[in-house]
Amino acid sequence: MSRMRHTIMGAAATFAFLAMPSAKAQQAPAVSAKPAEATAQAAQRPRNIIFVLVDDLRFDGMGFLQPGLLHTPNIDRMAREGSYFPNGVTTSSLCSPSRATILTGMTARNHGVVDNNNSSEDGLTFFPAYLQQAGYQTAFMGKWHMGDETDAPRAGFNKWISFRGQGHYYPTSDLPAAAAQAGKVNTLNVDGKEVPQKGYITDELTDYAMNWLEKERDPKKPFFLYLSHKAVHSDPLPPPRYAHQYDKAQFSLPASAENTPENYKGKPRWVYEQRNTWHGIDFFYNSDMKMTEYLKYYYGTLSAVDDSLGRIMAYLKKNHLEKDTLVVFTSDNGFLVGDHGLIDKRNAYEASVRVPLVMWEPGTVPANSVNTGRVRGLDFAPTFLHAAGVSAMPKQFEGQNAWGLITGAVKPADWKPSDFIYEYYWEWSFPETPTTFAITRGNLKYIQYHGIYDRDELYDIGADPSEMHNLAEDPAHLQDKITLRAALYQQLANRQGKHAIPYTARKSIGAVRRMKGGTGAAPFPEEWLVEPNRTDRMDDIMPDSLAKQAAKAAGKPFMNAPTVDQQFKQIPEK
Repeated sequence: MSRMRHTIMGAAATFAFLAMPSAKAQQAPAVSAKPAEATAQAAQRPRNIIFVLVDDLRFDGMGFLQPGLLHTPNIDRMAREGSYFPNGVTTSSLCSPSRATILTGMTARNHGVVDNNNSSEDGLTFFPAYLQQAGYQTAFMGKWHMGDETDAPRAGFNKWISFRGQGHYYPTSDLPAAAAQAGKVNTLNVDGKEVPQKGYITDELTDYAMNWLEKERDPKKPFFLYLSHKAVHSDPLPPPRYAHQYDKAQFSLPASAENTPENYKGKPRWVYEQRNTWHGIDFFYNSDMKMTEYLKYYYGTLSAVDDSLGRIMAYLKKNHLEKDTLVVFTSDNGFLVGDHGLIDKRNAYEASVRVPLVMWEPGTVPANSVNTGRVRGLDFAPTFLHAAGVSAMPKQFEGQNAWGLITGAVKPADWKPSDFIYEYYWEWSFPETPTTFAITRGNLKYIQYHGIYDRDELYDIGADPSEMHNLAEDPAHLQDKITLRAALYQQLANRQGKHAIPYTARKSIGAVRRMKGGTGAAPFPEEWLVEPNRTDRMDDIMPDSLAKQAAKAAGKPFMNAPTVDQQFKQIPEK
């Protein structure tokens, strides 16, 4: 483990959170809850729900999707005995905004948790509070990652186990050597009390979860368990039993990781310029580690989560609860491992926004099923409340109730998901990724950026799932771009009908370092390089249209705009 610790920087050192006064979340306003028989579409009974959230797991990071390479027997069993959802997505691929969306059923533009720096919870209600009103016992265990670093218990939970910020894999991880030698250890917040961390964090959180399930909860009441693992967030440290699990594994990177002209054709300049940064494949996390080496730690860390799921499923079977308990396994964000030369998440590319999603409840969730219906993190809150028999949804919820899709009552072909709207707001801590907005409708995804001098993007992700062919300037897709651009703007309005860009206070310059001698700046697109004094100089400012496109194709200006000196020459002399 010492070699691993030497090569991977401590999470506390790389993700510093600002200590500010704790915000107070609201108690849930009353909503009605009644047995599911009351409506035809309601769940049949107030089932138990176990929601297992991991951190930054790539959408295909499960054994049944990479057989012979990854070993995740319990996740694989969930998929075999339940349903796999390949179109699980997050509406904001960043820890705090994504988690706030899951917990509130609201988008980032409305819940206001827009980055990892100042995550105020003022005025927010978390959906487990509504489950409490419906008679549920609720428990939260693990990474919360909001509220300005406080790990204090939140409203809506009967049981609380958490830690500040990102937490730590081991009791002495990320501590100065002198502090560890003096006996200092990392701590957990257990129901409002500071308790020393005793062991490996994934195992310890699972121990707390099992103790609550077995001994602390009221067995006469339905329960909701939110088990929120630190794994597999950087810097991933496996437990000793899996430290060498993947020593001989041969991991490969996406083809788009290569620095070639073909890979960057049609891509925004910021993508190329990010190669040599904290979130770029050439200098990721400012180290010289190879991603193929990093993935050995990453997936070794996932194995402990797989063990955790195995313990939970064994408990449910032993206590004859498996047919009364919905188990959901997913991640807050996706993860790039070199896709387009990028790592981590934040952007709107598929490997960033797609998340693993498996659901299991024998007899209710179809077995051995691949369910292609899109499910967003935004949809969990209304879906879970419906499954619990809550008949009236809170008015602030913005997601869709996906229970019919999950149970098979609604076929994927008949599922009508809302447009998938994605939003990411520039964060000063990691300034290399710009504010990003995207809309996916059917197989078409349109991406636009705010505040930078760069391209838009348009992809047919059905025909081009790796997003290699930017169609934004393809004349055949002009109307698609115009339509999606307008729909994106309309749907990005907040509850007040405003289009505002939220941001938090800058505290430092952020992670701006680049590797000496590494990848330099990207060139501007060739079509932007023109001679001076062109009479079509205003055309790029005019709204896109078929008429403008026709003028361009004919080599004529759409709006004839000679420069002032050219116009001056045309003034008649007296």
